[in-house]
Amino acid sequence: MSRVITIDPGKSKCGLVLAEINEKKVYRAIIIASELLENYVRNLINTQDISQIIIGNGTTSREIREKLYFFKNEIITFEEKNTTFRAKARYFELFPISGLKFLIPREVFVFNKNLDAISALIILEDYCKMKFTLNQNIDFKTWLK
Repeated sequence: MSRVITIDPGKSKCGLVLAEINEKKVYRAIIIASELLENYVRNLINTQDISQIIIGNGTTSREIREKLYFFKNEIITFEEKNTTFRAKARYFELFPISGLKFLIPREVFVFNKNLDAISALIILEDYCKMKFTLNQNIDFKTWLK
């Protein structure tokens, strides 16, 4: 198994995705307060066989990379340009609107503050040059504070 963690870094919050590359599946996707990220990643590493961590090269990426010094495998910094912009469209690919909800404006269903985990997914998909599917019905808006 080749599990990876992808992080969309930010000053106050980060998007995080746990995925299996060989299966092209996302197992976990959350938005987490930046100060909780280090402990959360430690716990994941203790319970999962993580082969690498991919971090977007934007805001606070250097600081987050330094906080993850304990990870003994490869940490990669990867381009994250326009991921937040692209995240809204990707959200509706993953969670299409159906039924009468189709009459309601899309913006009601997703707000920019909830797109960090999808931005992390886009970083992963760009890095791997392939699309991932969801292992289960994951809520990409889940917050850990």
